[in-house]
Amino acid sequence: MGIKEDVIYEGGPHVGDLIFNILLGFTVICLPLTVGAIVRALWLRYRITSRRISITGGWQGRDRTDIIYSEVRKIVKIPRGFGLWGDLIVTLQDGSRLELRSMPNFREIYSHIAEKAADRTGVPLEAIAA
Repeated sequence: MGIKEDVIYEGGPHVGDLIFNILLGFTVICLPLTVGAIVRALWLRYRITSRRISITGGWQGRDRTDIIYSEVRKIVKIPRGFGLWGDLIVTLQDGSRLELRSMPNFREIYSHIAEKAADRTGVPLEAIAA
């Protein structure tokens, strides 16, 4: 019998990111941003649980990345869209970075990840949550 995982968030990027970038697409110069937002909306999925962070993305959603909270060294939040959504940058123990772009409820998810990482690593919360 496995350990139960509680799902904190499961879904894609915030729909406001897609709408905002489609509006920018009418200015032709911002077309690459629009294409990026459409690709994110189609194939990027996040799953934040009590045990791990899973990101499914890439072309047609074929790439998957899983990390456990004990691998997290630092997390940073960046508000976007007037604070309705935001980006989270998770720095891992090996120095690599994982970006969670256009996260809905990013403040709550940021707090959850920081608390879980602090519990699992023994590092003070203030050192992880920058």
